[in-house]
Amino acid sequence: MHIPTWDLDESKILTRSELAAVLAIAPWSANQRRNRIIVRLACCCGLRVSEIAALRMDDVIIGVPRPHLRLRRETTKGKRPRNVPLWWDAGTLAELGAWKAQREEDGGGDPDPFVCSVQSNRRGESIQRAAICQRFLSACKVPGANRLRKLTIHRGRHTFISHALAGGRTLPEIRAAAGHTNIAVTSVYLHIAVDDQERVGRLFDLA
Repeated sequence: MHIPTWDLDESKILTRSELAAVLAIAPWSANQRRNRIIVRLACCCGLRVSEIAALRMDDVIIGVPRPHLRLRRETTKGKRPRNVPLWWDAGTLAELGAWKAQREEDGGGDPDPFVCSVQSNRRGESIQRAAICQRFLSACKVPGANRLRKLTIHRGRHTFISHALAGGRTLPEIRAAAGHTNIAVTSVYLHIAVDDQERVGRLFDLA
């Protein structure tokens, strides 16, 4: 089986401090809150843009011992349903839970899109994949323009897998959460560094 290691350039994922900086900014508008939800779904849950667009309100299962996202067969790559744990990260669970509560307060029901327009004339309506990609980048401006040029929403999925492995989740757990068909695909991410490399090393100073 060919494993696409070419797509796992560690310079194209958000490091720990970069992701923390993005999530540390308190959203002051509905637009910023929605953008942050997109970041959470991509970087903290590993969803593809098509899965974010297709996620419904009743796919966000909260208030149970193991809260999770339900990815339906018709919305996933390869038509393989999966559950994505939300109990792995309290911040993600809290933010997605608060967003769902607000959506319900605004009249959103079970079949309605979880990620939606917040414009007054289209509030609650679904948004296109291209718009979701742009909203992701809008929320990730903190690391600067040079870093932003290397990021895409799919790099958010790589960020999730890499950070989950670095955080101690097991390969089988992450394989299931990411929906990989082969654990060898998941294992490639073991070699991706998520810590920041801010200091210049002394690799060849042997004295």
